[in-house]
Amino acid sequence: MTNLPLDGGTPLAADPLTRAVLEIDEYASGLGWDQPARLFALVDSAKLRAQEPALAEQLGIDDSATTSLTPIEQDEVPADVPLDEFLATIAWPDPVIGCALTVERLMLPPSAEDSVPEDLDEERLAKWVAEHPDRQEVRMTVAVLRTGARESALRLREKDSASEVLTGAALVPGLADALAATFEG
Repeated sequence: MTNLPLDGGTPLAADPLTRAVLEIDEYASGLGWDQPARLFALVDSAKLRAQEPALAEQLGIDDSATTSLTPIEQDEVPADVPLDEFLATIAWPDPVIGCALTVERLMLPPSAEDSVPEDLDEERLAKWVAEHPDRQEVRMTVAVLRTGARESALRLREKDSASEVLTGAALVPGLADALAATFEG
């Protein structure tokens, strides 16, 4: 487990979930592109300090921490298992009040939707997208809380700057649904 360092470059946000998503995005940005998916548990910083002071100290969480959610990176996400199948195997303990995932993908603008060839299997579709001249590399950071709150951050590789990160609750609904499902049952 790794706690993310608070970085002065992370834009300020009023909502704790938005701050956590931006903190994770900034952390992932510092690692560079072409990285594997990364999964994070989100815990209440004050409760962590009160219930596990030694762990909080080890993670660098003290009373001066400005965020109320602490992202804790989990073990590596397996690259050989489809992401939806991997997420279906996760169950979080009660102290985890949310989770987040950062993943890189290729995306196309809506104008390219009409030119997608029909009857492509997943592998051939991925190849077609990878070769499309209008493709964009994007890093998506999506977080959900047990309460149902959601937040996302999108960073395009060609606009790799904290000031260019787009945030919103409904930017990546499918991934948010998959993360929310890790709290069901």
